[in-house]
Amino acid sequence: MQMLYDSESFVVVQIHANAPEASAPLPLVPQLARNGFEIVDKRSGKEVYLDGSWAEMFQERLSAWAQNAPTQQEIEDTLEGYSGLATTPISLH
Repeated sequence: MQMLYDSESFVVVQIHANAPEASAPLPLVPQLARNGFEIVDKRSGKEVYLDGSWAEMFQERLSAWAQNAPTQQEIEDTLEGYSGLATTPISLH
């Protein structure tokens, strides 16, 4: 898991497929079949997990941002577009 972005409104975390958990007992069992991104909307207290083609499209956006650094407002506007997909309430474990 790698945090990619953290602001007052959003958190974006990249989750890597088959990455062993540090606390997992041996033998390690893969947790995810493929990579994905978790986007948390702090304002609503909800999150969305992107995998498959959604994750591929989001990765393309990240690659474009790496080429020409976006402003924070451009990042926030993009993440706002994913907020409508966020339906899972955040829960602390």
